[in-house]
Amino acid sequence: MLLAVWGFLKRHKKKCFFLGAFLGGVYVLGKYGQKKMKAIQEKEAAEYIAQARRQYHFESNQRTCNMTVLSMLPTLRDGLMHQLNSEGLTSLLKSKPANKLEIWEDLKIISFTRSIVAVYSTCMLVVLLRVQLNIIGGYIYLDNAAVCKNDTTPLAPPDVQQQYLSSIQHLLGDGLTELITVVKTAVQNVFGSVSLKHALSLLDLDQKLREIRVLVEQSKEKSSSDEIGSQSLLCHYMMPDEENPLATQACGLTEKDVATIKLLNETRDMLESPDFNRVLSTCLNRGFGRLLDNVAEFFRPNENDICHSSSMDSLSSVSLPLAKIIPIINGQIYSVCSETPSHFVQDLLMMEQVKDFAANVYEAFSTPQLEK
Repeated sequence: MLLAVWGFLKRHKKKCFFLGAFLGGVYVLGKYGQKKMKAIQEKEAAEYIAQARRQYHFESNQRTCNMTVLSMLPTLRDGLMHQLNSEGLTSLLKSKPANKLEIWEDLKIISFTRSIVAVYSTCMLVVLLRVQLNIIGGYIYLDNAAVCKNDTTPLAPPDVQQQYLSSIQHLLGDGLTELITVVKTAVQNVFGSVSLKHALSLLDLDQKLREIRVLVEQSKEKSSSDEIGSQSLLCHYMMPDEENPLATQACGLTEKDVATIKLLNETRDMLESPDFNRVLSTCLNRGFGRLLDNVAEFFRPNENDICHSSSMDSLSSVSLPLAKIIPIINGQIYSVCSETPSHFVQDLLMMEQVKDFAANVYEAFSTPQLEK
């Protein structure tokens, strides 16, 4: 039997050799394929885990953004009420002074200025903090990933984070003061000549607010080019026009200062981007719309007006003297700058455009530099 098998192998030596080589090749390729498949599966699993971690970190970061906005609104409100103290004027009116009309005129300008600045500054605070905290959040994610790989050079150490995030004080300080000046001038131009006895409907009020927005948001120097078109004209209220004061020092910059300046420059680039401009504009439209909705509660038409007019006509069917509108407008700051989630703040925090923009910022800064 063995001799027969041996003879068969000798007669078909070449065929057996090729058959063996083929089977061996199939075996080797099979093992190689299994190894590659295992490597691909492990890579996909690692990528899935990394993506899940990044998504969890992003969602946690957005909750931090919301809480930070709410925690800073009382400071913003106090700053506005300090610089635009309408309560002092209302107290004076109760004493029936001789210059009552003059005080009413001042109250008119301050009340509208305060509520309009409240809308602007709250919208800016929401979007600016989204940018800052998602830039920091992206770098923190990279730092955490680097720690796992034993890379001990952090991109955003805690002291840099603190110095960088303190730049929000510009919006709450000098930026707010400058914004108040600009808005107050616009309010004076639009409402200055309007008599306290003049009746205004909601449509009239809406038109007046639009006129004020145009004056506040338009470029000081109109240009036919689009060089400024993609930049938010409100950017300098959120960050100084000049480079960060740290950068003005000719020497003596620490490594922390350099890292902070880098973050500030990246933030400024974001604020001057078309995407940021669109998101802020959308927030402002929503904000002023919500302001009018709040005021509309005091412009309720009676049943006869509703039955005999269309919805658009009903908005103009009820008019109130400007003197009665002033207290309504004056009190809106408590709704706009409320630390408890009011409809106004909730609308801004939950806007899809804001969420999508935040996701894009986080994605850009949580991706390793070599992959950007």
